[in-house]
Amino acid sequence: MKQVDIYTDGACSGNPGPGGWGTILRFGDVEREMSGGERETTNNRMELTAVIEGLSALKEKCRVTVHSDSKYLIDAVEQGWAVRWRKNGWMRTNKDKALNSDLWERLLELLAQHSVKFEWVKGHAGHPENERCDRLAVGAIERYRR
Repeated sequence: MKQVDIYTDGACSGNPGPGGWGTILRFGDVEREMSGGERETTNNRMELTAVIEGLSALKEKCRVTVHSDSKYLIDAVEQGWAVRWRKNGWMRTNKDKALNSDLWERLLELLAQHSVKFEWVKGHAGHPENERCDRLAVGAIERYRR
């Protein structure tokens, strides 16, 4: 299997508000940048969307390292929260619905198609790819402002 690195970031101007996501896919010396956004969204939705879009761009099963500054994303996957939420009908507790279930469902499907590990990076701390993804995400917000 090919080894692919996916760097991601999401951003929001207001939370909720116009949001953007940025993704860099790297396979060897080949890189692809992608970005997009929504008029009314949240930062967490953009963080999830960045990973979903990156994984969706892969044409075959790959070994993937996802680099993200989102503890929400990484903890929900690595600690099994998202799988548990799905098993419980997208409920976090008996009373509280899991947020972003539509995106979590898509992400879990994509994670099952690849061999994925996550690496947390500190945001806004000079990590070159994280900074590039942030610029992509913030740039996308500008396209979605009212």
